[in-house]
Amino acid sequence: MGVAYPAMRTDVVDLRDFYDTSRGQMARRMIRRRLRYLWPDVAGLRVLGLGFATPYLRTFQTEAERVLAIMPAGQGVLPWPAEGPRLTALADDVALPLPDCSIDRILMIHAVETTEQVRATMREVWRVMADGGRLIVVVPNRRGIWAQMERTPFGSGRPYTPQQLDLLLRDSMFTPMVRTTALFLPPTERRMLLKAAPAIEEIGRRWFETFAGAVIVEAAKEIYAATGVQTADGRRRRYVPVAHGMPRIGGL
Repeated sequence: MGVAYPAMRTDVVDLRDFYDTSRGQMARRMIRRRLRYLWPDVAGLRVLGLGFATPYLRTFQTEAERVLAIMPAGQGVLPWPAEGPRLTALADDVALPLPDCSIDRILMIHAVETTEQVRATMREVWRVMADGGRLIVVVPNRRGIWAQMERTPFGSGRPYTPQQLDLLLRDSMFTPMVRTTALFLPPTERRMLLKAAPAIEEIGRRWFETFAGAVIVEAAKEIYAATGVQTADGRRRRYVPVAHGMPRIGGL
């Protein structure tokens, strides 16, 4: 994938502090608009955020049947929401504490670019996603200015080009459906520029999409024949994708 970037997680406190800044609030608004464009209606669905997705989950909370957030162990976890029952958990990326085929919509943000086991993580996402489910992945754009500036979480880990993200999704048994972009305004605290962010976003998507700060792709779970596999501890069965025509693992 070109230049090698170390997978480095931003601490959960630093992520929280970023989204408390003016530029963090602007980033949240611009990305959230694109998420709503892709998922205008989640009524009755189960929605999961992986990575640091809580700034973006509230928009779905009043509609969805259930909204959960799982934060990776290397990043840390913060309680969310501030009111009511807590909906966050700390877990290993490659061992999500969820049943097979249990989640309808999964949002991954501040996740793919920082995990050290990206393919194993994506396989685990495939496992917990319901048949017919949808995934949105948000990653820093390798060609965008946000990926070059370490003072934001979009400057951590491995940035992706749109083509690299599509390839990762296809290799992980997801079919890319819709691609969009966000964050054309550089990470600034200048009020005048922040107020102009919506207009700059529209111009950027029309004329300068290559230089967006974030690439956003919605993908569908590919449905293959699936076989149950007993885990080593004997307590849990997982679905492993097996393409039609291939032998089943373990003769199952």
